[in-house]
Amino acid sequence: MNSHKNHPFHLVDVSPWPLMGAISAMIMMIGIIKWFHMFNNNLFFLGMMITMLVMYQWWRDISREGTFQGLHTFKVTIGLRWGMILFITSEVLFFISFFWGFFHSSLSPTIELGMLWPPKGIETFNPMQIPLLNTLILLTSGLTVTWAHHSLMENNYKQTSQGLLITVILGIYFSILQGYEYIESPFTIADAIYGSSFFMATGFHGLHVIIGTTFLLVCLIRHLNNHFSSIHHFGFEAAAWYWHFVDVVWLFLYISIYWWGS
Repeated sequence: MNSHKNHPFHLVDVSPWPLMGAISAMIMMIGIIKWFHMFNNNLFFLGMMITMLVMYQWWRDISREGTFQGLHTFKVTIGLRWGMILFITSEVLFFISFFWGFFHSSLSPTIELGMLWPPKGIETFNPMQIPLLNTLILLTSGLTVTWAHHSLMENNYKQTSQGLLITVILGIYFSILQGYEYIESPFTIADAIYGSSFFMATGFHGLHVIIGTTFLLVCLIRHLNNHFSSIHHFGFEAAAWYWHFVDVVWLFLYISIYWWGS
């Protein structure tokens, strides 16, 4: 199909994954609603399982077309770069909305909150404990992913593997600590505007850490299968950009919500 073309662009083959992905996301969303109302999470896990199967097969197809079919030409990778830049920009705006809500409530707490921030009765986290450790973990992971990137550009296979592996382990460690923090939390998402601001912002950030860790894990597996070279590794570069974005969002979260807001 792609053997007789006189242009450097990539016209994608017919694929079932966008439609399947949309349907699986819908099943997962309906499953969350069912979980909240009927305390039954079977539909949510079904949707999640289908989503993961679709993700695996869609990513496999893209890896195949970029690595083995040579369809990701220079022109195509420029398009992919712009796509990633615009996606991260949209994510920045997504988090700005949470910070906007947080500062709107905290800079002038209303009479319903007792004109206090944090509201009366809310026992906040100590920013010098797990949140500080999590900050150090993410800053370190930013260093290790940069080390892996530079090693890849210098064709150093072993150090790229080590840097990526350490980054993935740090990402998993961060998620475990945040899960522990949630379990031990003295307040819930139902505790006034403080609870909802805190859990929406840190919860969505936690979800982004899990996505970023998965992204880097896929890059590690691809690297171990020799999919990347020093001049052809945009998949890894996109993952690194995303990880740095997650890192910066956490710094803002730590400074504003954990430290200043407590």
